[in-house]
Amino acid sequence: MMTPLPQFYANEIHDALSGIGTDEETLIEVLCTMTNNELRIIRAAYENIYRNSFEEDLAGDTSGSFKRLLVSLCTANRDESYSVDPASATHDAQQLLRAGELRFGTDESIFNAILCSRNYAQLQQIFIEYERLTGHDFEKAIKNEFSGDIETGLRAIVKSVRNKALFYAERLHDSMAGMGTSDRTLIRIVVARSEVDMVDIKQAFQTKYGKTLEDFISGDTSGDYKKCLLALIS
Repeated sequence: MMTPLPQFYANEIHDALSGIGTDEETLIEVLCTMTNNELRIIRAAYENIYRNSFEEDLAGDTSGSFKRLLVSLCTANRDESYSVDPASATHDAQQLLRAGELRFGTDESIFNAILCSRNYAQLQQIFIEYERLTGHDFEKAIKNEFSGDIETGLRAIVKSVRNKALFYAERLHDSMAGMGTSDRTLIRIVVARSEVDMVDIKQAFQTKYGKTLEDFISGDTSGDYKKCLLALIS
């Protein structure tokens, strides 16, 4: 709570890359949902604290399609206007179709180029056009064409485009569902989003799971920890 958010996220990313193994879920949660400005500020904080290149550390600890996705995102070159070009959306939907379902093997570079650079309103239109062309949802295409971390990352972008609050609500639910609690995920999202869009996240959580976020946290945590979390989301 006392750490400025850029430093907080820089620390989370550094810890996700350090030690044995990589915490891919944290990298996806942060890099696939942030705006250009947020990514640039986080990158600057990271390089100031750790004196390493943010992009090189990401590239050095990941591989393959997933590495290429993260490197594309960390360049922070997404169009952030609100303009929608229907003709361009149709063209991009056709490009995605040819790069995936209409060929043997998947050209992931086309998916990266479009999903990491188009503005959110344009991506919404692209998803509509893709469903019109194929008869099924774009997220289904990602499930069919990809697997592992790259699939999770691309789906996170799609979910963030459609409803960022719901994406975080699902992350919060997953952090508390089943045996044990992923406290780091729970703390990170509650702290980072408490003054940003927590009202929307709480509404999305209740709509999807039929239970308030407050009740879920109360049932999964205890003591001062629970009180702190509940105070942050109130």
